[in-house]
Amino acid sequence: MPASAPLPRRDTRGIVDPTELLTRVRFRRHTPAPELRPYLEHYWLIDWELPEPYASRVVPHPSVNVVFQRYGSPGAPSAEVAGVGLGLFTQELTDTGRVCGVQFRPGGFRPFAPAWPVSAWTGRRVPLGEVFPERGGPPERGGSPEHGGSPEHGGEDALTAVLSPDDDHARVAALDAFLLARGPAPDPAAGQAMELVELIRSDRTVRKVSRLAAASGLSARSLQRLFADHVGVGPKWVILRYRIHEALERAEAAGAPDWAGLAAELGYSDQAHLVRDFTATIKLPPTAYARAVSVP
Repeated sequence: MPASAPLPRRDTRGIVDPTELLTRVRFRRHTPAPELRPYLEHYWLIDWELPEPYASRVVPHPSVNVVFQRYGSPGAPSAEVAGVGLGLFTQELTDTGRVCGVQFRPGGFRPFAPAWPVSAWTGRRVPLGEVFPERGGPPERGGSPEHGGSPEHGGEDALTAVLSPDDDHARVAALDAFLLARGPAPDPAAGQAMELVELIRSDRTVRKVSRLAAASGLSARSLQRLFADHVGVGPKWVILRYRIHEALERAEAAGAPDWAGLAAELGYSDQAHLVRDFTATIKLPPTAYARAVSVP
């Protein structure tokens, strides 16, 4: 496993127009139990009470999330596993609601659900019971993820324990208990995957898969297989996603960024390539997005 487990991130990378979001909802991050910290980024809790609908938008991290949620009042609670999101995720929030989420570190989910590669969940949002069946025992390794167990909520007790308390500490304790009852299983490859994704995130010189392969001592093919099994997407995709997160954060900063300079800094061959990737992901050109978030 990685030598250290960082505290929850304080940045808002990936959230589209975070200032607007934080004026609409109560958003908090919490640290999991010590045994879980090597595998998890953090828990994230959101509560809202809105006089009118609001659409939240997120450019997902290369992470799996487990999400307990209740929309509306009284609202039927549900829980799901959200695989790595390939595109912009939009969720309309209305009335009142509550979401309690677990964001795994990229590479950190497989030890809790070792029966399938993480790529089985990529681009999917599936009922919790498909991944963590409550009845009939664990699924066989390598079996179909479509038939891993009961497609129910993953346990009414867990839903109640996580979503009912108003106190954050009680919700965090319930999330800890849910995960500790399900793992983690020893998996050295998961530790290697997490370290390599962290290298991509923290080292801007890692702009190409060949550079990552050299740093890891793996062949390009072995690197691709490691990422498919433990991250859910390929290393090139991860590099590009973190570039977009950086560009999104720069666009939200005061003043217009030097887009040509930023493109070079992020490893793009030219500004046009950055603009194309940003527009395809956010659905707005970077200059238009920068203007939109600067409007008071």
